[in-house]
Amino acid sequence: MDPWKSFFIVLSVIGFTCAETVKFVDCGSAVGKVSTVNVTPCPTQPCQLKKGDNYSVNVTFVSTVETQKSTAVVHGIVAGVPIPFPIPISDGCESGIKCPIQTEQTYNYVATLPVKSEYPCLKVVVEWELKDDGSKDLFCIKFPIEIVS
Repeated sequence: MDPWKSFFIVLSVIGFTCAETVKFVDCGSAVGKVSTVNVTPCPTQPCQLKKGDNYSVNVTFVSTVETQKSTAVVHGIVAGVPIPFPIPISDGCESGIKCPIQTEQTYNYVATLPVKSEYPCLKVVVEWELKDDGSKDLFCIKFPIEIVS
């Protein structure tokens, strides 16, 4: 077998074992529709996120509006209370999306989710919104995670 072909097969297998399509709930995507959510690495669900590590979140969605900008807002829902969860880049146009966003186009929003070492170990629901320039949700998703040591 061609060594390059073997190399790419191994890379593909590694990619499939590290990235997992995450089960999510739509929490009010007013002007968009989400098709898939991936967290890397996340071999099991709920994703176990280790303190001190960074994770990649990829949301594939279709916009139903045109918008010049997009802004991400992330919360951790703990005991029913939304707690702001800071991310390094909140500008969706710097997170894999070419702006302006066009109607009926598919986009891959990609962001880094840092899990700080000072976070407590607990199960939490992440609520991730991407808002258009009118503050309407291009997407709003919720998915469970577990922060571990």
